[in-house]
Amino acid sequence: MQVEQAEAELKTSGRVVYDPELNKYVGEMVCRLAAEYCQDVRVYVVNAAGFNASMSPNGAMHVWTGLLLRVENEAQLANVLAHELAHYRQRHSLQRWRDIRAKTDGLVFFQIATAMVGAAPIGALASLAALDSIYGFSRDQEREADDLGFDSLTAAGYDPREAPRVWEFMIEEKEASDAPKRTFFFSTHPQSEERQETLAKKVDELGDLTDSLILGEERFRAQTLRFRSAWLAQEIKVGDFGRGIAMVERLLKRDPDAGELHFAKGELLRRRGGDGDYDDAVSAYEQAMKAIDYPASVHRSLALVQWSQGKDAQAAAAFHDYLEKKPDADDRLIIESYISQLK
Repeated sequence: MQVEQAEAELKTSGRVVYDPELNKYVGEMVCRLAAEYCQDVRVYVVNAAGFNASMSPNGAMHVWTGLLLRVENEAQLANVLAHELAHYRQRHSLQRWRDIRAKTDGLVFFQIATAMVGAAPIGALASLAALDSIYGFSRDQEREADDLGFDSLTAAGYDPREAPRVWEFMIEEKEASDAPKRTFFFSTHPQSEERQETLAKKVDELGDLTDSLILGEERFRAQTLRFRSAWLAQEIKVGDFGRGIAMVERLLKRDPDAGELHFAKGELLRRRGGDGDYDDAVSAYEQAMKAIDYPASVHRSLALVQWSQGKDAQAAAAFHDYLEKKPDADDRLIIESYISQLK
């Protein structure tokens, strides 16, 4: 009942991505991995920053856009989805609930769960986070889900060599993070280092692998690249600049000419505002403008940095460029007032 209430809240929260093509794509991947459980699973692509996917005991799967931003291909995404499906198949949520009931007063547990999930002001995503913390799996259950998920991944024909790479990315971000706070996802899951090493060992145990295994990079990019600018903007708002820069720099290794990635790097540097960050932000913006279709906001951000550096004439010119590239900008009147101040 609690997870069904959370699912109902999520549907009306405005945080679900209802793009038909993207939902069909992720749904087909889930069915390929879930096999006979496909008809039981309802997939929700949730518009939220951060690396996360989860599976509720009533069959609702939540795939965050922050996860889709970070992985590079279907095989990497399939590793995470297969892990969550393993939790569902093994009924880990029910096992966890029974364990809690055995250790605590049932009425107290029910009151806590109801308070967390039913508190309207905290919103649908917070409700889901609260539920995940209550039903947080044990580390042994997480390891079991990793093992079974890996088996499902290989059975579905995906390249298992991509599985440990996901955790390499997470290790990089964790080490670069300005505020290494463990989210509800990482607080209950084994350390990324352990998971990466375990999955790498399982890959080695498979021996030589053929080149016919599914990587799915082109299909994945075709469905996700059109959303990348919006998903990057969400990550910037989180304010963990070190983690964000590490993520963007990794993505730039694959797409070195992507204007939206250089712009995102510039935004993270500008907002952090540490020693040398403004100069590095300017370099990132200039690199972004070399792309054929770069965001108009690059000029506005460049102007803000130049203005803070006392380069009034250059800032005014950059603001002009912004309005020229985006004549219908919502903030046009504000930008025009900035230009007047800079004269």
